[in-house]
Amino acid sequence: MKTVLIGLGMVAGNHLAAIRDAEGIALAGVMGRDATRTQLFAEKATQEMGYLVPARGSITEIAEDAAIDFVVIATPPDARQDLVTVLSAAGKPILMEKPIERTLAAAEAIVTTCENAGVSLGLVLQHRARAASQKLKQLLDGRALGQIATVEIRVPWWRDQAYYAAPGRGTYARDGGGVMINQAIHTLDLALWLLGPIRRVQAMMRTTPLHRMEAEDWAGALFELENGACGSLMATTAAYPGEAESLSIQGSKAAAHLASGVLTMTHLDGRVETFGAEASTGGGADPMAFTHAWHQAVLEDFAASLTTGTPPLASDQSALEAHRVIDAMERASRSGHITEISRS
Repeated sequence: MKTVLIGLGMVAGNHLAAIRDAEGIALAGVMGRDATRTQLFAEKATQEMGYLVPARGSITEIAEDAAIDFVVIATPPDARQDLVTVLSAAGKPILMEKPIERTLAAAEAIVTTCENAGVSLGLVLQHRARAASQKLKQLLDGRALGQIATVEIRVPWWRDQAYYAAPGRGTYARDGGGVMINQAIHTLDLALWLLGPIRRVQAMMRTTPLHRMEAEDWAGALFELENGACGSLMATTAAYPGEAESLSIQGSKAAAHLASGVLTMTHLDGRVETFGAEASTGGGADPMAFTHAWHQAVLEDFAASLTTGTPPLASDQSALEAHRVIDAMERASRSGHITEISRS
């Protein structure tokens, strides 16, 4: 299959490596906002791939190229809707970096655009692709933990002020918010994928003195899941030097702790099991300090879904759940009230 990468910012190198190592996928071009930077990136991609990777000049050119099987979009979220409109009208499937868009309404509009066009839309929510996450999903589906009682989500990350010096980063206009929609969305999405929807939430979202930015760099929440379990969330980019995000689940038969790619299962009868291998997750000063293997798994899964007609690992509808929770957290933080998760 042939794909094109649109958006050549910080995460583009991971996508390049993922496409290079993916089975049966070739890079048929790259496109960015700046023509000079796009040409330089195309030359880098050509060297890394070992074959010519052209710089694409316009979204229309990409949409009209019948040889392109799907498109990877890795632009900031404020640059998505117009791209999706053109690509979906041309019948091009789309694999998109998180978040879908800046607001819940805008994210739902993109999903609707693709659904109305009959085009597959997948999200790069690579935490679902980790071996330990897959194992925990299997155990939960098999009720190995018993009845779920409590959940704890922690994202104690660090970003220095230089990170937020990039134009638009940490703003509502470009990113849609701060730590929740940019960093913690991965762990939140993982929890929702594993445990199901959240019903209601209380929240507080703030900007600490450690950063100069428009949106929040700290968020805390208490929530209730549809399955009756209660939980807590803490997410920040103001926890120096940064630690791995974690997800802890207490059930009536066992407790599960997922962190740094390792799942620890502690059974109430005293048995302890571990699965997976430790790996960096980008929680410290270098946001790209993680393997491209997870992106590769998402990419290969999406390509396979186009062949088989099955939903991708992170479908558009499932990815909307995290947007709904973040939207409810923002409303709860402003109002100070318990807020129901709205679903149309």
